[in-house]
Amino acid sequence: MTVRHTLPRALGALALALAATACSKPEFPAQEQFGNTPRLPGPKQFLFPPMGLATPIGWKASEAPSVPQGFAIQAFARDLANPRSVLGLPNGDVIVVESGDPGLAPTLRPKDIVFALTIGAVHGKTKPGNRVLLLRDSNGDGVADQRYVLADKLFSPFGVAVVDNTLYVAATDAILAYPFTPGQTRVSGPARVLAELPGGPIDHHWTKSLVASPDGTKLYVGVGSNSNIVENGLEAEKDRARIFEVDRATGAMRPFATGLRNPNGLTFRPGTNDLWAVVNERDEIGNNLVPDYMTHVKPGAFYGWPWSWYGQHVDIRVQPQRPDMVARATPPDYALGPHVAALGLAFADGPGFPAPWRGGAFVGEHGSWDRTQLNGYQVAFVRFADGKPVGRPEPFVTGFLTPDQKSTHGRPVGLGFDAKGALLVADDVGNAVWRIRPR
Repeated sequence: MTVRHTLPRALGALALALAATACSKPEFPAQEQFGNTPRLPGPKQFLFPPMGLATPIGWKASEAPSVPQGFAIQAFARDLANPRSVLGLPNGDVIVVESGDPGLAPTLRPKDIVFALTIGAVHGKTKPGNRVLLLRDSNGDGVADQRYVLADKLFSPFGVAVVDNTLYVAATDAILAYPFTPGQTRVSGPARVLAELPGGPIDHHWTKSLVASPDGTKLYVGVGSNSNIVENGLEAEKDRARIFEVDRATGAMRPFATGLRNPNGLTFRPGTNDLWAVVNERDEIGNNLVPDYMTHVKPGAFYGWPWSWYGQHVDIRVQPQRPDMVARATPPDYALGPHVAALGLAFADGPGFPAPWRGGAFVGEHGSWDRTQLNGYQVAFVRFADGKPVGRPEPFVTGFLTPDQKSTHGRPVGLGFDAKGALLVADDVGNAVWRIRPR
């Protein structure tokens, strides 16, 4: 093992040890940090906050994640280069976005160096493709046997949508539009910039999730914060921590909702005009704070970041305090659990999934690094009743972590459904797209 891999693990172990004393007192059980009314512990301060490392080991050809009885899983594609987002097209083709961190987050504090090395250690060795692929299963066996490059050499692309013969790609600094008709294996012309997005010189949360409105007239794009809790200054947060509504005809943008630290998985609940998202909340105040969450995004709503977390819980670290903003903060709908790093969201609404799965939400949980006991590293399922999430998240696609939690085969990110109704899971550490269907 090289120094490149041993140093981050050693520093992570040191930070973990420094935090161990502060973490020794019992907190609320993690199972209480889920659902509509999570029970939340008080915040804690640390010299080095809790961290946990899972060494990426990938998948052998014979290995795959686990799914519940009655379902089958197979690799739709392997040997990819950091697949982050998937989009099934009506003709059966699947678009995959390969991407990675642009490396624009600064290291201003000593702990930032440790964090950067830690995060680097829990990602795989594969160089991100930074491109958009089209995968085709020509014989219908559930495995892509044809692969085409639609767009290459992009600046950390992430979100993708196809509307009215146009392929939209949300790179980290702009929404790009390519002429494209489903069925084609290449775009028909060069990209045009529909709208510019906040990118560098600091680009802490670089992923830009993208979805089209049900009527196709608008695009919605998530822009994460440039810090954990404004340590880079408020000026660095201009047009950050929000979801923008973008007019598809003109590119004009307006804030749709704000105070969302890192919104991802943007999707409309089928049959409604309700936009939903999963949001990564803040770090460094405890193993069990703050729960990442899933919420119906209300137009014009403010969700608290940076001045408060999970509604109106004040973050005393943020100065100056803004009680007026805290009073405005909207509580989210549903807690997914602390530090699960939810990045993908997809609703089961087609013929591919039977009751009781139909109508619920699948969540791609990339997995924690800022918690002593690892959390996430799965695709969870959340049931809905009367249009609202209920109960506890249920593990659906598991087996990414090894039983000892020291290594991980993969990490799920974006989710989607193919034309036959099978669930697709982008796995950026396993460099695969998994396909799950009922037997």
